[in-house]
Amino acid sequence: MPSPIPDVVLIGGGIMSAHLGAMLKRLDPRLAIEVFEAADEPGRESSDGWNNAGTGHAGLCELNYTPPPATAGAPVDVTKALEIFARFEQSRQFWSYAVAHGLAPRPAEWIRAVPHLSFVRGDAPAAFLRARQAALAAHPLFRTMEFTAEREVLQRWAPLLVEGRAAGPLAATRIAAGTDVNFGELSRRLLGWLGAQEGCRVHTGHRVTQVRRADAGWELVVRHLDSGESRPMRTRFVFIGAGGGTIPLLRATGLPVARGLAAFPIGGQWLVCDNPAVVARHFGKVYGSPPPDSGALGGPHLDVRHLHGKRVLLFGPFATWTAKFLHRTGRYTDLPSSIGADNLGTLIRTGLHNPVLVRFLAQQALQRMESRLAALRDYYPEARTEDWRLVDAGIRVQALKQADAGRLYFGTEVVTAPDGSLAALLGASPGASVSANIALQVVQTCFPEHLRTLDGQARMKAMLPTFDVDLGQIATAAAYAGRSAEIDEWLQLRGA
Repeated sequence: MPSPIPDVVLIGGGIMSAHLGAMLKRLDPRLAIEVFEAADEPGRESSDGWNNAGTGHAGLCELNYTPPPATAGAPVDVTKALEIFARFEQSRQFWSYAVAHGLAPRPAEWIRAVPHLSFVRGDAPAAFLRARQAALAAHPLFRTMEFTAEREVLQRWAPLLVEGRAAGPLAATRIAAGTDVNFGELSRRLLGWLGAQEGCRVHTGHRVTQVRRADAGWELVVRHLDSGESRPMRTRFVFIGAGGGTIPLLRATGLPVARGLAAFPIGGQWLVCDNPAVVARHFGKVYGSPPPDSGALGGPHLDVRHLHGKRVLLFGPFATWTAKFLHRTGRYTDLPSSIGADNLGTLIRTGLHNPVLVRFLAQQALQRMESRLAALRDYYPEARTEDWRLVDAGIRVQALKQADAGRLYFGTEVVTAPDGSLAALLGASPGASVSANIALQVVQTCFPEHLRTLDGQARMKAMLPTFDVDLGQIATAAAYAGRSAEIDEWLQLRGA
């Protein structure tokens, strides 16, 4: 069982806790850190390779980061894409540091170079995509993004998208500098390193069931899932990075930010193909436009993945209804038990304010296999039914805030206690891709004293060379192109 009073407790053994734990330990080797994960192995919930797209989200292909302008001919706003790129670049900085210092060895086992493409059909979408490429390519680190409306070029980039397709306007952008990341494997590498350090332990099969204020910090109740034994412990700082399990624990803290906070889980499913003859003919991650009735959930995509030592194709994701907050260790009582007098109104207002999204989710949950295959054939016209199977993926739990009055915000957000003794992560995409930046936010807010010393600044600079640089400069300054090439060398991405 855990030490009596560790300096830091990380709840959840996924990509967020892995980054924060490793960053804090390298920043201050004296820290005692305990990690608690309910599953029997770290990185098996939302961070698992089957439970997310594995896309290194950098704004290269995700059209929902660059919405079409409201006025025809107006410039495309690429601000969000640049911000995501800069935050992902910080993740790459930390990962290269982790490789160089033995925190996450053998990078070819958890990250690979995979081209990122955006794909549209129709004259107006093609015109938008051309304008988007021009706006992005004006910035140094997007300068290699290519645009085409020629079928011959598309045939070389992604033959499955073209073959068997009827005549009509098509367009795509492509950038070779995309990545496919196995965030579950990366989590296990980082937490494996952390658990081997003095004063640190990673506990699997343990669920934190209570978080409440203590005289100096927080008191937790930790239950061993095999024996059923529960034991209290204290800590000076808590990070709740438990995916869907974060919201109930945050509500238990009694912090003002948790008042009226509600949760709505959305299950995910993929169509999966592992027929080698098909998989060998698709060379990237291809994202399309979000359906007009899907809110901000993002568009479908046809992705190359490298999982368990082999290439597979994933198409989706498809939404499905669930009452569980976690895919592997959740319970069907999660949603009903999360509803109380203070947050019932939040749930109702959100549903009334977003009828189109509610209808879309209901339609997704009720659709048959034939409907999913029809969606696939919009991308891959010659897809054969026998090559594809449906698998359940991760669960995304949307945080619904009382103060938002029914409006939905799809993103990631770090919330903290006023005294900095607790932090929690809400949200999903771009999530894992920007985990180093999220960990940095927690350090800056909750451990600022570690960045005030010359030693602390030097340690953080070694991990994240741009930790004290404005995010906008990272994505727009040509000076970072050389650093990016050096990172590619460490991550073994050049020529991959």
